[in-house]
Amino acid sequence: MLIISAEFLHGTYRADPDGGAVTGRAEAGEWPPSVARLLAAFVAADGMGDDCRFTSGTELEFLEGLGPPVIHADASPHHQRLEPRYVVQAFKSVTKIGKEYPSNHQEYPARKGALVRPGVRVAVKHQKVVYVWHDIDPTSWLESLRLRAARIGYLGCADSPIRVRVAATLDDGDTGALHTFHPRAEGTCMVSVPRPGRHLAALAAAYESWLRDGTSVSRSQFPALRNLTAYAGPDDTIDKDEAGAVVAWLRLEPGVPGRRIADVTAALKAATMSRYQRLYGDPLPRELHGHGFESKGFEIARYLALPNVGHPHSDGRILGAAVWLPRDCDNAVVERVRSAARSLDLLRGPKLEVKVAPWRGDGPLTARPNRWRRKSATWVTAVPAIHERFGRLTLFELQRWCRHAGLPEPVAFRRARVPLVGGALNLHPSQVDRDASHGRDAAKPYSHIAVRFAEAVRGPVVIGGGRSRGFGLCIPLDDESAAPRDAGRWQKP
Repeated sequence: MLIISAEFLHGTYRADPDGGAVTGRAEAGEWPPSVARLLAAFVAADGMGDDCRFTSGTELEFLEGLGPPVIHADASPHHQRLEPRYVVQAFKSVTKIGKEYPSNHQEYPARKGALVRPGVRVAVKHQKVVYVWHDIDPTSWLESLRLRAARIGYLGCADSPIRVRVAATLDDGDTGALHTFHPRAEGTCMVSVPRPGRHLAALAAAYESWLRDGTSVSRSQFPALRNLTAYAGPDDTIDKDEAGAVVAWLRLEPGVPGRRIADVTAALKAATMSRYQRLYGDPLPRELHGHGFESKGFEIARYLALPNVGHPHSDGRILGAAVWLPRDCDNAVVERVRSAARSLDLLRGPKLEVKVAPWRGDGPLTARPNRWRRKSATWVTAVPAIHERFGRLTLFELQRWCRHAGLPEPVAFRRARVPLVGGALNLHPSQVDRDASHGRDAAKPYSHIAVRFAEAVRGPVVIGGGRSRGFGLCIPLDDESAAPRDAGRWQKP
């Protein structure tokens, strides 16, 4: 057994998981810290090949070939988006239209300022992260790994100092308060793991190029060392305090216009049930279709379409989908539905044909679980919510909706007929899946709503009468100013 533990001395960790920090739109940092980044730290501690001073370098090849470990880490760290700032560049002049002009900076004369986007800082409750490789005998490389570990000062960015230790036995006290991330093909937590024979060679090539060509060598000249491995994280289990959880996150290609949301969710439901029957036969679980319940107050599966919303340039196109199951589902049903949904490759409907694939850590922000799962006290509808009853919408009525959806009671809300955030769907009544066979239920009104809870709530948050068809899906709102002023005041008790 090989155990490598990393203790974050400041309780914070900052690293860019996918290169999105420079855009200023990153919403979540890297967590847990990637195994590939840990390997890079061991490489930097004593170099490779002839540059090794205290070790032989063979321990790096051993570490590279171990494969994905079991990771023990904080289950729910806080992800803090850092504000962009300007820093001083070392240039005394700048060339414009062939002429030299003195650079200037607000605080430093004759200096030019450069915009820096630091990305996202992760603040942890438990400072230790433990990587465990079972059934491994590290005896021959243990001393060399310890020598390198003692020389590691930080992980990710330089403002994330750590203490790294290497051991051959695991102390239960090191992992008792931590969540265990297991490698699992159906997991939604993606961690970059070294690829044997590839990572060290790529690092060596980049270093040799830098020695030869100096500062003209840039990071963009080399492919990203990302070998993403799926892990089962906290979001892949249904917590006893939550109404349910998403069992499958999917990507759609090409994107579908947001006005087709009813067609997309109907096609997702039909395809999931059809694939379930093909794989496991009849009967279908009642949670998938909603028939067979003998009492009221039950929850059924939710088929969610994930539109591109929340940013000034969002266009509302549906780029992802998800299947949500209630907490009371049997574990066997959960696993079968997960397998059925993740095996889908095509959604078909009226004038609709779109490719679908399980989310594997890449693709647009819209399709990423963190976009819809992270905690927030304020949520805003990306898809309009269908009212559960006729009459004026009050805070008391909205609290009733939230109880039905398994959410805590809100303390305030705002309502509008038009979208409250960029890209949110502005649907015509005919696009809200109003089947004449529904009778009076088909004529219920719908609204865009911003809802505020007393404490942060974990998503996905879906409210209203059309939850099973994806209506009422909300996104977390960090900045209240994102809602337009004409939406009115927050309505409170």
